[in-house]
Amino acid sequence: MGVSGSGKSTVGAALARHLGVPFADADDLHPPANIAKMSAGEPLTDEDRWPWLDVVGEWLAAHPEGGVMSCSALRRAYRDRLRSWAPGLRFVHLDGEASLIAMRQSAREGHFMPPTLQASQQRALEALDPDEPGVRVDVEATVEALVATVARDLNA
Repeated sequence: MGVSGSGKSTVGAALARHLGVPFADADDLHPPANIAKMSAGEPLTDEDRWPWLDVVGEWLAAHPEGGVMSCSALRRAYRDRLRSWAPGLRFVHLDGEASLIAMRQSAREGHFMPPTLQASQQRALEALDPDEPGVRVDVEATVEALVATVARDLNA
């Protein structure tokens, strides 16, 4: 979980390879209307997100033996919705300095999410609450270090 540009797809794919489980990117599950809206620089509303989160949740529920899904899951309510599909779900919050994440996002090519939506994502982001299973990691670390940290957390 995390804002656009935090490395969810890169770290998620690496983590899935490390764990030997399937990987999916929630960005690939957005309906065309959501992609068009974000491409136009408009933030999604909760009404836009609920059906998409249910598709993400269906994927999670279909992988009870394990899987990694990169998904923004910015708010507690979104994470609760996902946990309703997969009660054992654990979150990895990829977090870091907004300036670093913005720099990484602006360097990406071919993604529908414009850097102009970064501020709205930062405003919407709710950190994991203490009762939410998961771990927060700093995206300043290398992908390899992040995967090692998350794997240790999962084994604990």
